[in-house]
Amino acid sequence: MTKKARLATVWLDGCSGCHMSLLDLDEALVPLAGRIDLVYGPLVDAQEFPKAVDVTLVEGAVSSQDDLEKARLIRARSKLVVALGDCAVTSNVPAMRNNIPVKKLLESIYGTIPTDGVPQLLKHAVPVHDAIKVDLHVPGCPPPAKAIAFVIGELLEGRMPDLAGKVRFG
Repeated sequence: MTKKARLATVWLDGCSGCHMSLLDLDEALVPLAGRIDLVYGPLVDAQEFPKAVDVTLVEGAVSSQDDLEKARLIRARSKLVVALGDCAVTSNVPAMRNNIPVKKLLESIYGTIPTDGVPQLLKHAVPVHDAIKVDLHVPGCPPPAKAIAFVIGELLEGRMPDLAGKVRFG
């Protein structure tokens, strides 16, 4: 029996659209399930990011201290890191707050700045590659399910996918 690849998915500061697109693989998920072990993600009950992950798909921008720490842990524990979607690739919508100082932003939303259980926001929301080394960028808002299936399939075959004509920004 061939060893299954260990796949993780992570949702940082984004809308979960990339994860919805991943689920839109529909029946293509069945053969994929025979080739991977999904070891971490919003649909998995894992509490801590595991060690020895083959591929991690990261959705969303790095916007908080928690996101930054998680991104660094992901990089340390993953062979390949994929920035999935426009928020991960460019910081897209989360970066719309970047021209507003964090204190002013939080006060305008909450009145007083909450501290208990609220992750500390970074000065700017940034794309994943500004925080850690990224091996592959997959743009799209969200990337189409077929493109995600292609990326995963190519990576499982040990090839870096050529995304020309398969994805676009927006």
